[in-house]
Formats: sequence, structure tokens, C-alpha cells
Amino acid sequence: MRDANAGAGAGRRPLLIALPPSEGKAPGGHGPPLDLASLSGADVLTRPRTRVLRSLVKVAAGARGPKTTARARAVLGLSEGLAGELATDAALLESPTMPAAERYTGVLYDHLSLGTLDAAARARAAASVVIVSALWGAVRPDDPIPAYRLSAGVTLPGVGKLGAFWKAPLARALPTDALVVDCRSAAYAGMWIPPAAPAGSSVVVAVRVFVVAADGTRSVVSHNAKATRGDVARALLQRMGGGAADASTPVEVAAVVTAAGLRCELVEPARPGAPWCLDVLLDPA
Repeated sequence: MRDANAGAGAGRRPLLIALPPSEGKAPGGHGPPLDLASLSGADVLTRPRTRVLRSLVKVAAGARGPKTTARARAVLGLSEGLAGELATDAALLESPTMPAAERYTGVLYDHLSLGTLDAAARARAAASVVIVSALWGAVRPDDPIPAYRLSAGVTLPGVGKLGAFWKAPLARALPTDALVVDCRSAAYAGMWIPPAAPAGSSVVVAVRVFVVAADGTRSVVSHNAKATRGDVARALLQRMGGGAADASTPVEVAAVVTAAGLRCELVEPARPGAPWCLDVLLDPA
């Protein structure tokens, strides 16, 4: 995964757009069963992926009656209405796959709409988008994965809390020289914290979304935040022209997003190494 945006212009940081997974997944698939060696970052991530995968399948497959099902739901944080997801997780090794870009659904991915991008923007997505995941650690849009259900807040037997488990593997697998536009939710942001640049300057632009009332009061609305982060990611992929390196500084990222028609403010880091913040401002619905 470290070779994202290989060939970016000298002196310019490659761009990495970090996304969360979606809770819901598209069912089915048209690809063969899971092959961990085919996923990006396999050299670093196959071993931890195998460990998480085996534990998840074991927990889900152990749900064979009311008591064991209740126990499995408790481990995975599933409501009674989501008990059917246990069968999905139990069948992970035999289920068909589809590209992550098609598997992940929901508001953010609806607005990002990777499948409707032109060929050049899809190529930029393949190089610049990384989806941080509780099961896979991180995947790229073209990685073939089965349907599953697992969130970052889960503590798996023999693995521990997933948010903490993935920190070391992802630090080895993900780029250290990129400007990261971070569209992740808090649970997934904690799984990988990009390192500060050698000079201590931030290499992260955290995308925050606020609804601005008539009196200027700002509030966060989660549904709008997901949709708007999808819009930001799409704008970057569509408008970077010759390549991802066209937006290699926070100021350039803000300029691209503004040109896409979104009202935003760029906030400098509060302290050395802290992220820049791209605050996208929305009118009340």
C-alpha cells in the first residue's frame, strides 16, 4: 500500500483519501471466494487479517442456538434484529466477492459514487483512496471482498479491541509521505494516525461538517456529515486533473473542494503535528 501515487512530482506530497467502511454492505457477489493474497498490502496485512478473520468466523459459526446466538451477538455488538448477520460472518471464507467500491454502501458511498466516475477519476481513486476497516485493516477500491459485519469497537476473542489491534500493522502498511484527507469517523480514525512530517508540520486534513444556523451557530449532523464527506472525496477525484499530486497541500485541497461548489474554511493546526481542518459549512435543511 505504500506505493500509492507512485510517480508524483518531485517535492509534492501524494494525496491519500481515507474513508470509513459502511455498516451495511451490498449482498452477494460475482467474484471467487476470498483470497487474502490478492488484497492490497498483503505482504504486511495478511497475517493480522487472518487472525481477525479466523476469530470472527469462529464467533459467528458458534451461534447454534438461542444462548450461543445471544453470546455471539454480544461479542459483535449486534442487536437482535441483526442476528442474521452472524450467518454472513460465518460464511466469510466461502462467500463470493466483489470490489470494495461496490461492496460498501450507505450515504457516504452514495455521494462518492465511484462507479459513475470517468476512467481517469476511477484510476485516481484506485491510487488515492484507502478504506480503513475493522476486518481488513485497510483495503483499496478494487480489492475483492465478501459481505461481512464487523465494527471497530468490537473486542474479538484472541485478538482484543480492534481499534487498538490495527494500529501497528496499519502504521507499517500505509504511506508515510502522503497528504491525508481524512473522511473517517472517530472510531476508524483511531485505527491509524498518520505520522507527522519530519519538520513537525501536519500531513492530515480532517474533514469536518457543520450546519450553520441563521444566527451563525454551528452544529454537527451525522447524516449530513457522511454525505458531505462523500461529496468532498468525489470532488477531489474528479477535479485533480493530471493526477492526485495536483492537491498536495491543505490549501490546494481546500481550493479544489471550493471549486466544486462547497462552502468551506481551512483551519490551521492548533499545535505542531495536529491536523488541519477543512470545515464544510452547510445551510439548514
